[in-house]
Amino acid sequence: MASMLMNSVRNCSLKSPRAVQFAARSLSTAVPLQAQAKSKKTLSKTGVKNIVLVDGVRTPFLQSGTTYADLMPHDLARTALQGLLNRTGIPKDAVDYIIYGTVIQEVKTSNVAREAALGAGFSDRIPAHTVTMACISSNQAMTTAVGMIAAGQCDAVVAGGVEFMSDVPIRHSRKMRKTMLSLNKAKTLGARLALLGSIRPAHLAPELPAVAEFSTEETMGHSADRLAAAFGVSRREQDEYALRSHSLAKRAQDEGLLSDVVGFKVPGKDIVSKDNGIRPSSMEQMAKLKPAFVKPHGTVTAANSSYLTDGASAVLIMSEEKALALGYKPKAYLRDFVYVSQDPKDQLLLGPSYATPKVLERSGLKLADIDVFEFHEAFAGQILSNLKAMDSDWFAKTYMGRTSKVGSPPLDKFNLWGGSLSLGHPFGATGCRLVTTVAHRLKKEGGQYGLVAACAAGGQGHAMVIEAYPQ
Repeated sequence: MASMLMNSVRNCSLKSPRAVQFAARSLSTAVPLQAQAKSKKTLSKTGVKNIVLVDGVRTPFLQSGTTYADLMPHDLARTALQGLLNRTGIPKDAVDYIIYGTVIQEVKTSNVAREAALGAGFSDRIPAHTVTMACISSNQAMTTAVGMIAAGQCDAVVAGGVEFMSDVPIRHSRKMRKTMLSLNKAKTLGARLALLGSIRPAHLAPELPAVAEFSTEETMGHSADRLAAAFGVSRREQDEYALRSHSLAKRAQDEGLLSDVVGFKVPGKDIVSKDNGIRPSSMEQMAKLKPAFVKPHGTVTAANSSYLTDGASAVLIMSEEKALALGYKPKAYLRDFVYVSQDPKDQLLLGPSYATPKVLERSGLKLADIDVFEFHEAFAGQILSNLKAMDSDWFAKTYMGRTSKVGSPPLDKFNLWGGSLSLGHPFGATGCRLVTTVAHRLKKEGGQYGLVAACAAGGQGHAMVIEAYPQ
């Protein structure tokens, strides 16, 4: 498919898509001032329970191997939960259920949701479970919460996500594992000595984890490089977009817009209060970096890719009735959502392109109705490829079975407070950050509808429509 995409896309009307013409507009895309709320219809439906986001928090997102290096995943998740308790003031026994998303599990705390909840002081009578769906794990945690509330099983659910890349499980080789398991079962000294004598130097080689697809054995960065080539996304376009992300994140951080971040007193160290991966550079400096995956002619580099990140997030989701009864002023309504999946080899990172038109149709909205867009930025090339795919009638007809394109989100509404490229991407925690950011931006900018979209390993994706709560 990659070669077909490359030839066909370059021949269609994507050579100069409006959404990626950075030179034609200011790179800064200034955050709008407080605007008048738009008088659009509400997405409330008769007979359907309104479900709201009360609030959301996250730990600072830090590059792996830095200040969090000596902690464990449940430490970060516990801190996010404690931050949510402090932010909302909700009684610890008023929550009905807790759900957490994660990708690379720590074997000692495989149900990290439960361990973090107990550590944060929640009642031991509150059930908790952990889900995994690659980079949309906390998205799945949130929508599971929505489903439980919609079904009448719960009134208040905490959802969140955590990822800890500073200490990932590294296994012995399979032969070594089999030997060790057999050694544990051996009943005689002779049997034990025989097993020990069977160990060879090759058995001691560890199995290192890799961010790669099991089905294709290809790293995600390699897939991103091929996708960028297929859609004709140049190295310069990718570097420009990455610079945009870091510049907007730095401004948002300096202006105090990243209010979902809660401080974390790391034992033996200072209080951490800011993301530490936001580093605006220059096009000249970025151009010096060599390709990270497809060498020597690839276009994906460390500068235009998201980095390995430690962090956790948490949100409080309730039925509107329950939230108002407890005296809360919700931040937003959580409306329609969809999950999609497609070919994990050539369309691994195109989840937003497939999910966006579907969720808009479910909501009865058009792209022009959306005031705030927050898309997960795995790679600059991935984002720009999705924008081109969404703006392509050919792609819509050929691969999506649609009669026409959905259109490309305008950059003056798109990821205006930075994104995963700059803020960081703890795999299991990013979804909650996206949703909370949409809620905050809608309030700041006076918009009514926001749209979250993300890709995930396995060729999957997610999108959700969020509606501002009346001011």
